Amino acid sequence: QVQLVESGGGLVQAGGSLRLSCVLPGSIFRITSMGWYRQAPGKQREPVVILTTATNIVYGDSVKGRFTISRDISTNIVYLQMNKLRPEDTAVYYCNVRDTVDNYWGQGTQVTVSS
Repeated sequence: QVQLVESGGGLVQAGGSLRLSCVLPGSIFRITSMGWYRQAPGKQREPVVILTTATNIVYGDSVKGRFTISRDISTNIVYLQMNKLRPEDTAVYYCNVRDTVDNYWGQGTQVTVSS
């Protein structure tokens, strides 16, 4: 089963920054969307940012202006730059990619923001 590989999580103080990475396997073709989701303890998984085209990017209201998604096509890595982190951003972050066949997830990476 194809699985995405995430990295970059960790512990950071409020106001700090982290950059998450997600390596996309070369076996995924015809990508229709990619994005990042997060799940905090006791809460449902929620979308952080979803990108369908280079110009169609939707950020969750709570992260607008602080988080930025990008993709390095040469290395097939998707990044999530997270700035001005808040304690409420604490969650497990998951990379997601959809193509015309399936929906792929990573194993998740923990982000903890201390106050």
